[in-house]
Amino acid sequence: MNEESCLPGLLASIKRQTLQPAEIIVADAGSSDRTREIAIEYGAIVVDGGTVSVGRNAGAVLAKTDLILFLDADVELRDPEFLEKSIGEMMERKLDLATCDVFPLSDAFIDHFMHKAYNTYVRAWGSVFPHAPGFCMLARRDLHERIGGFDEEITFCEDHDYARRTKGIGKFGFLKSTKIPVSIRRMDKDGRMKIAMKYLFAELHLALLGPIKHDKFNYQFGHDHKQKDIQKEK
Repeated sequence: MNEESCLPGLLASIKRQTLQPAEIIVADAGSSDRTREIAIEYGAIVVDGGTVSVGRNAGAVLAKTDLILFLDADVELRDPEFLEKSIGEMMERKLDLATCDVFPLSDAFIDHFMHKAYNTYVRAWGSVFPHAPGFCMLARRDLHERIGGFDEEITFCEDHDYARRTKGIGKFGFLKSTKIPVSIRRMDKDGRMKIAMKYLFAELHLALLGPIKHDKFNYQFGHDHKQKDIQKEK
């Protein structure tokens, strides 16, 4: 969707990385603003997207590198060594899928409390019940292909389903060397309690009923939202 307000921040932060990606691929889900133009100005390859899963899969198809880093438009790699640290640790630990702790781009106590609670919860499950937020997932391309990528029929929590389908196939882990800052724009729009309850029920659904392939959660992908796939060779 329309991401001309957020995309420059992400792409500029990528340009400041001490380890530069081999290529940047932006999946555009029919934007009507300058999203595509901005992506091209930063030297990115632009592909047609759709839903979140469709966009990520479309970008991954073009990947020529061994690793794919999936990011969303509203995150920023504020640590200039983010790529260097995360890829180095992933290689050292021989991980096939990795993510890291998240922290909000906010000064509000409640936002930091909620994100810390999330970090604690998903780390407690670890590789037993893997969780990986789609806005920051570092995957080996061969693993992505072996599991068939993201399930394009899923309407909510496609990222956690992706992580869980890697269980027994690849090694999953949380990076210790870095964190990812994330926007709170969805929380501001939908409300913190509503978001928390929606994810709570989604967790129960995933655990008891499996992937969410209906619209009962009414989770609108958008909010001027788009996915980027950043590929980097070792």
